[in-house]
Order: sequence, then structure tokens, then C-alpha cells
Amino acid sequence: MGSQEVLGQAARLASSGLILQVLFRLITFVLNAFILRFLSKEIVGVVNVRLTLLYSTTLFLAREAFRRACLSGVTQRDWSQTLNLLWLTVPLGVFWSLFLGWVWLQLLEVPDPHVVPHYATGVVLFGLSAVVELLGEPFWVLAQAHMFVKLKVIAESLSVILKSILTAFLVLWLPHWGLYIFSLAQLFYTTVLVLCYVIYFTKLLGSPESTKLQTLPVSRITDLLPNITRSGALINWKEAKLTWSFFKQSFLKQILTEGKLTVTLNGVYDIVNNLGSLVARLIFQPIEESFYIFFAKVLEREKDATLQKQEDVAVAAAVLESLLKLALLAGLTITVFGFAYSQLALDIYGGAMLSSGSGPVLLRSYCFYVLLLAINGVTECFTFAAMSKEEVDRYNFVMLALSSSFLVLSYLLTRWCGSVGFILANCFNMGIRITQSLCFIHRYYRRSPHRPLAGLHLSLVLLGTFALGGGVTAVSEVFLCCEQGWPARLAHIAVGAFCLGATLGTAFLTETKLIHFLRTQLGVPRRTDKMT
Repeated sequence: MGSQEVLGQAARLASSGLILQVLFRLITFVLNAFILRFLSKEIVGVVNVRLTLLYSTTLFLAREAFRRACLSGVTQRDWSQTLNLLWLTVPLGVFWSLFLGWVWLQLLEVPDPHVVPHYATGVVLFGLSAVVELLGEPFWVLAQAHMFVKLKVIAESLSVILKSILTAFLVLWLPHWGLYIFSLAQLFYTTVLVLCYVIYFTKLLGSPESTKLQTLPVSRITDLLPNITRSGALINWKEAKLTWSFFKQSFLKQILTEGKLTVTLNGVYDIVNNLGSLVARLIFQPIEESFYIFFAKVLEREKDATLQKQEDVAVAAAVLESLLKLALLAGLTITVFGFAYSQLALDIYGGAMLSSGSGPVLLRSYCFYVLLLAINGVTECFTFAAMSKEEVDRYNFVMLALSSSFLVLSYLLTRWCGSVGFILANCFNMGIRITQSLCFIHRYYRRSPHRPLAGLHLSLVLLGTFALGGGVTAVSEVFLCCEQGWPARLAHIAVGAFCLGATLGTAFLTETKLIHFLRTQLGVPRRTDKMT
């Protein structure tokens, strides 16, 4: 499979991921509004924060490292050994679900059983749902490695929709079940998701058409189960060592991500964090996940850029440059216009309680943090796809030192300037990680004619437009927002829309290389192969 074809599939995977994220957020928003009419906000809060965090943390620690390692160099491996390695996510998931379940029940504060009944059952069932989802991990990795875009869209959409229907039905007819409703719905969701992948591969490998699919490394559904390989080795130890390196990195990243557990933050921060991270989850996360697969398939680990196929190296450099430019533009747009519209957004979302206190300052700070998140997501997706095991291990030492300094800095800055200090500590964390990734990218392409870091350079005209737009909207906020009533607010929004349109128009005229990249990738013809 050529690098251009892989690029087209990665672009479709990213766009489908973005659409799925929007769909899921919309369904979640509507469902929460419906549920709050029948159940207490305390129960919904425990599900959305405590139990969802347990579920996501279990999955992250059990499978993230395996995904990164097993999606690298997918054309040059014994897939039987890779599938055997992937099945280890299940016992690992059992361990993490038991350990974290104990932490959730014994170390963390347990909600009042009169307000939130059946909490222990919820912890058990959410942990079990994570283990059930891990049963489909070998199928998921095989599908991602071969860019089965339609399969991912159908499986995840069907699972979320059926889960939402079941939740709504149980809330309507059996509201006294409380946490049982969400626990059973979550278990149902993961079961349907796994069954979609299993049924798809069972039908595909059992049909005559599958014999034409030369790219598939398996011919029978039983080949996806653990088995002894021809060489007698159960797993590829080189791949296993890379997985271990990524696991250490994932563990440290989780500490950095959940560092807020070590400091005391107010409720306004939680709201701002949810609003600010929404853009990162909707836009940047699908791009990072999809193009990690692209870079991992096109580039070879432990090989210098000059020793690889130069067409692939050139395509990877061009894609990285365009993604960096896209992340920079998106992040700058959010930062510049978020500054003048944070107060209005919070006022519309939560009224004077959010817009009159520390909320606007927090959201403005978070907008700058989103810029760093966008750049870091792109640089790390390339870095982790191209690093050798030794380089990953060296990076882990940096992450270990960063984790310690981040926790100390979070504590000090939070005591000094409250929740804003925690956001500043996160900015420091992201700045160091971006610097590490930029240094790696520079070294990687040092001996080649390609300079993908040019994607971080913007024309002076565009920078001037950003500065002018930021200045005009800041003045508009002073005179039009938010004490002057809705006519003034609408005028403030109109000023912002005009400035945003002028900025995007300038970007369209000056960043022609990025526009060409977006046009060509959005216009890539679909394969006739049913699998995509």
C-alpha cells in the first residue's frame, strides 16, 4: 500500500472520528438533559466523573501502550505474535479494574448511599465493562492497521445509539434503579461494540470475497485467537519491549493528565476544564489518533530518515508540516478570539455565577493551553510513531522528571494564584513536551532536504490580522459585553464574526500549501473495497 493511499485513508479516518465525536457529544448532551428530569444531579455527576474516569483509566493503562506498539510497522511483522501480545490486554485489564476498583471503594470518598445508592455495584460493572471492551482489542487493532473506516463508524455509532436508547428506556420506566441503569447501559455498550467487530470479521473471513483481500494477515476467525506461531515464539519480544516502554510513558502521561487530583480546585475550574477541553476532544484527538497510524505505517522505527524510502519520508514530512500549520492556526484562532469571548460564553452557559468571578480569567488561560495542546498532539503523534525503543526509554526519563516537577509546580502555583496556577503548570508541562518533540523532529530530518517544522511559521500578514482581530474584539468586549443587554451582546458577536471571517479569509489567501493539502485530502476518492 503506497504512502499516498495510506494518507487518504488516514484523512478519512480522522474526518470520521471528528464526526463521531460531534455525534457522541450531541447525544450525550440531549441524554443528560433528559435524564436530569428523572434522576438527581448527584447520580449523574457520579456517573460522568467518578465511574467514567474509572472506566477510561482502566482502558488507558491496559491498552494504550499495546496500541502504540502494535500499530507500528504493521507490514513487517508476524501477526500471530502481535495478536498473542494484544490478548495480554485482557488479564492486564482485569488487574487494573480490580486495583482501581479497590482504590475507588477504599481510598477515595464514597458517596452517601442515601443520595447515590448502589455505588459499589456501579464500580464493579464499569470495571467489568472495561474488561469486556478489551476482548475486542485484537480485532480493533487489526481493523485500524488496515484502515477499516466504515467498520469503526458503524460499530461505534451503533453502540452509542443503542446504549442511549437503553438508558432512556430504563430512566423512563425504572428510574429507581439509579446507578444500575448507567452500569447496565455501559456494559451493554461495550458488548455491542465488541460483537460488531467479531461479527464483521467472522462474516468477512468466512466469505469467498475474503480470499481476494491479500493485505489481510489472517484467513480464519480462529487465527485471531491466541495460538502458537510457526517459529514457536508466542510473542515478538522486540515488540513486547517496545510495549513496555510505551506503558511506562502512558503511566507517566496519566499522572500528568490527572495531576488535578493532587491539588484542591474550585467547581468553576471543573466547568471551564470541561468547556475548554471540548475542542481538544472534538478536533485534535481524532487527528492525533488517525495520523499516528499514518506515520507508524509509513515510517520505520530505528532507521534514519536518509535510509528509508525517500518518497515515504517526503510524504510524511509534507503531512507533518500541514498538520502543524493546521494545529497552529486552529489554536491561535481559539486563543485570540477566546480571550474576548470567554466572559460571554460563560455568561450564556452558566449566567452571572460563572461570568462574574474567576471564570473568564480561567477560560482565557485555558484558551492558550488549547493552543499548546494542539501543537503537542501533532508533534507527539509523529514523535511516538518514529522513535526507537531506546529513544522512547530516554523520553520516559524526561517524563519522569517532568512528572515530579509538574506536581510540585502545580501545588506551588495553585497556592499562589488559585486555579489559574494549575493551568499555568499545565502550560509549562506542555511547553516542555513540545520542546522535546520539536528537538526530535529536527534531529530526524536534519540530514534530509525536508523541513516540516516550517509549518510553525506564519506569514506576517496573517499574524497582523490575528493581532488586529484580537485588538478589535478586546475593545468590543469592553464596550459591548456583558452588562449592556442582548442587543449589545449580539453586536459583540457580530464584530467577532467579522474579524473571524477576515482572519480565515487571510489564512485562505496566504496559506495556500495548507489549503491544497486540505482540498486534496478531503477530495480523495473512496476505495471501492467494502472494508473501508
